[in-house]
Amino acid sequence: MDLLAEYRRATMFFETGDPTGAARLLEPIVEAEPTNTSVRQLLARAYFHSAQLGRAEEQLRVLVDRDPSDHYAHHVLGRTLERVGRAPEALRHLRIAAAMHSENDDYQAALRRVETKVGGAR
Repeated sequence: MDLLAEYRRATMFFETGDPTGAARLLEPIVEAEPTNTSVRQLLARAYFHSAQLGRAEEQLRVLVDRDPSDHYAHHVLGRTLERVGRAPEALRHLRIAAAMHSENDDYQAALRRVETKVGGAR
C-alpha cells in the first residue's frame, strides 16, 4: 500500500465532506505509522466530524499524551468531551488550548461556552 497516496485520498475525502470515508482510509495508515502525528490528527478529526466521538477521544488522548503542548489536540479533545456531555472534563482541555493560543477566537468561544455550561450546572 502506498501510504502517502492513501493519506492524500483520505485528505480529499475529508475535505469533500466524507469524514467516514476518510477514517476508513486513515485507520490502516495509523496502524502502519503509529507515531505519525499528522495522520493521527486527521483521523481524530474525521472521527469527530462523523460523530464517532469515543474513537476521536482515543486518538486525541494519544496526541495530548505524546505532546502536551499541542494546543489543537487539546482544543478538539475539549470539543469532543463537550459533545459527549462531559463539560467539566472538557473545560480543562479548552482552558489549556485557550491559554496556549489566546488569539484564536474559536478557542476562546469554546471556552466561554463550556464555562457557561459548567457554571450553570453547579
